[in-house]
Amino acid sequence: MSKKITIDPVTRVEGHGKVTIYLDEDNNVKESRLHIVEFRGFERFIQGRPYWEAPVLVQRLCGICPVSHHLAAAKAIDVIVGAGTGDGLTPTADKMRRLMHYGQIFQSHVLHFFHLASPDLLFGLDAVPEIRNIIGIAKENKHLAVMGIMMRKYGQEIIKATSGKKIHGTGAIPGGINKHLTITERDSFLNGKEGQNIDQMIAWSIEALDFLKEYHKNNKSFIDTFASFPSNHLSIVRDDGAMDLYHGKIRAVDTNGKVVINGIDYQNYTDIIVEGVKKWTYMKFPYLKDLGKEKGWYRVGPLARMNTCDFIPSELAQKEFEVFKHYTKGKPNNSTMHYHWARLIEVLHAAEMMKELLNDPDILTGELVIKGKKQYEGVGVIEAPRGTLFHHYKIDNNDQITMANLIVSTTNNNDPMNMAVNAAAKEMMNGQAQITEPMMNAVEVAIRAYDPCLSCATHALGQMPLELTLKDINNNIIDKKRT
Repeated sequence: MSKKITIDPVTRVEGHGKVTIYLDEDNNVKESRLHIVEFRGFERFIQGRPYWEAPVLVQRLCGICPVSHHLAAAKAIDVIVGAGTGDGLTPTADKMRRLMHYGQIFQSHVLHFFHLASPDLLFGLDAVPEIRNIIGIAKENKHLAVMGIMMRKYGQEIIKATSGKKIHGTGAIPGGINKHLTITERDSFLNGKEGQNIDQMIAWSIEALDFLKEYHKNNKSFIDTFASFPSNHLSIVRDDGAMDLYHGKIRAVDTNGKVVINGIDYQNYTDIIVEGVKKWTYMKFPYLKDLGKEKGWYRVGPLARMNTCDFIPSELAQKEFEVFKHYTKGKPNNSTMHYHWARLIEVLHAAEMMKELLNDPDILTGELVIKGKKQYEGVGVIEAPRGTLFHHYKIDNNDQITMANLIVSTTNNNDPMNMAVNAAAKEMMNGQAQITEPMMNAVEVAIRAYDPCLSCATHALGQMPLELTLKDINNNIIDKKRT
């Protein structure tokens, strides 16, 4: 007789999900599934709204990554107002948006690593649940906890200064930005008190990387092999192959590093990406059209970005990137737990880019908005903290949105997350007579490596069916309706 194990809810992730694991009569894992149990229909109820509202409305998808949705939507609307595809803005608008974005990358990655992931690293998979949290971290390693809190605070203050609010700001508008940074704000970020200036953020970023690399050295087998498997990887990169988290063209590589997609304008993303569906989850399953559903799935996010780009355009992060690439002899890194390593390299890169932008006079003065010939369709793509994020809108002659499609980072990672769940379950549970809490936590650890935002990922294009079942007192079905 087969058995079913349910992990509900998955903890220390953004949003609500559950895992079901099916065991055969010998207690071996037959199948594992990550279910997204939320549903949020933004793609439907944004229809009919004027297009200029999109950057403000769609960020309400989430309180963790609103900046990413704000900017991806703004980039799509830039196309509609004739301002180009990301590189056509004024220098001030481009640099202010980038500063906002790097603030988001910085604070989001820090939140994930210090608050959500580090308890597993510091205490181990078999630690009691009561200490696997930021409070437990603070008791065990106060300095690590303070670093995480202060670094996140700095990133949020950058967001507030560039978008007006820490959460759900209004800074990015069609064709540009609605404000400059003040000299007082700039100087505060550059030369603020101890613990709140950019040089301290860079120093702490390096310290966090050193912490992880030391952990890796002492736990090499686990970090390198746990829930790992070969895969394709996708992101946007700059024309010269550099990592660019704000703007670029689509590139994908296979598990051996062969470039399978390169230089694709994201306005044409539907030519290369198909969204598959399965009946047991609200989340879709994107894949590369030319490779097909079975072989075309891919990973996105920090690990994928390290595998697709040729270099990182900031000095300290580039040195760390070279160490990262050398570890796999230049081949793509397919180790799930190395998402944490890649994520912290991006934290350092974001800190360096914030320093560069804060020293740029264009953020203090200059034209804010540019517009051109109106279009009726636009796509905006950005590298959100969790990976490549697509926003696609169409409008009518009344300037109302008629179609919206979002492929969020966590949706892009749907297939690999399910594979990570299955790999972790088999590794920890196969043949075990008793399933323990640490075994189930190990499955969650595999999911947490992707830093999923399940709230963002639960969208549907079209009408969601409603099914009503009427049963009698003996539980017999009398009638069933589906609309």
